[in-house]
Amino acid sequence: MSASTITFDRATGLKHLERMLLVRRFEEACAEQYTKGHIRGFLHLCIGQEAVNVGVLQALGPQDNILSTYREHGHALARGIAPDAIMAELFGRQEGSSRGRGGSMHLFDKAARLFGGNAIVAGHLPVAVGLALAAKRLKESRITCCIFGEGAAAEGAFHEAMNLASLWQLPLLFVCENNRYAMGTALHYSHAVEELAGKGPAYGIASASIDGMDLSAVIAAANEAVRHIRDTGSPYFLVCNTYRFRAHSMFDAELYRDKAEVEEWKKRDPIPAFRSLLIAQGGITEADVKEAEQRVEDTVKAAVAFAERGTWEPVEELTRHMTSDH
Repeated sequence: MSASTITFDRATGLKHLERMLLVRRFEEACAEQYTKGHIRGFLHLCIGQEAVNVGVLQALGPQDNILSTYREHGHALARGIAPDAIMAELFGRQEGSSRGRGGSMHLFDKAARLFGGNAIVAGHLPVAVGLALAAKRLKESRITCCIFGEGAAAEGAFHEAMNLASLWQLPLLFVCENNRYAMGTALHYSHAVEELAGKGPAYGIASASIDGMDLSAVIAAANEAVRHIRDTGSPYFLVCNTYRFRAHSMFDAELYRDKAEVEEWKKRDPIPAFRSLLIAQGGITEADVKEAEQRVEDTVKAAVAFAERGTWEPVEELTRHMTSDH
């Protein structure tokens, strides 16, 4: 199904819109809490990339594996992990999803099968191959979805993972969030061929390149990619061309791109675009949008309050989980 033929019913449209609104407001709250000193270390926001977060994750089932980068708050929220647990993790509190030990860059939730945000660029791609191989050997009906940026696609681990996934015919969905600047290096400085989807056929992997600012396009492409993998058992490479509106991290002076370029991309903001589509289709009203925005605001405020009430892990427990108890 192409993006242009998707008509969203009221419930589905509102669910997707509210999930994108949640990611946006959560990230804005993270920036606020970082400036207050409640979140420390590195913080990488995905504001502008919400259509990829929601569009890809909606295609996956609860049995599927997910691996992500250090810009993973949106993926965790789109997966349905509680905002309370995520915010508490960012605050370093033991009520967080990883008892406060992972922080912003290493969200993990076993029940949700989110096997981590990963700080090493491309470091999780070989891990994704291992999870997909295990699923195949165990005859599990399970897709492994590996999300990474275009910076990772310039690393050797990317090529090794693509080669092995194709060689072993693994149920692995590679998703490249191409936001064009990696940390701060423009795409044309790091890739000899800028059309990244062309790397898939070189390994015999079906591939597609889509507008990652258009939720309908991401949903259509992600659903097709998942259908392909479930039907054939073979990998798929999906490139979502998107843009982050904020700097690479809260430490980034952002000297590598023009402010005018950022403002131009903001005109393609996926949230108001999808809101306008739903209203035009007659599925929702402005009143519905206001109610969704209020629910999101209440949810995020509650998450911050939960994190603020959180507790520090006792010093005597700091060596727990460093080695196996078995």
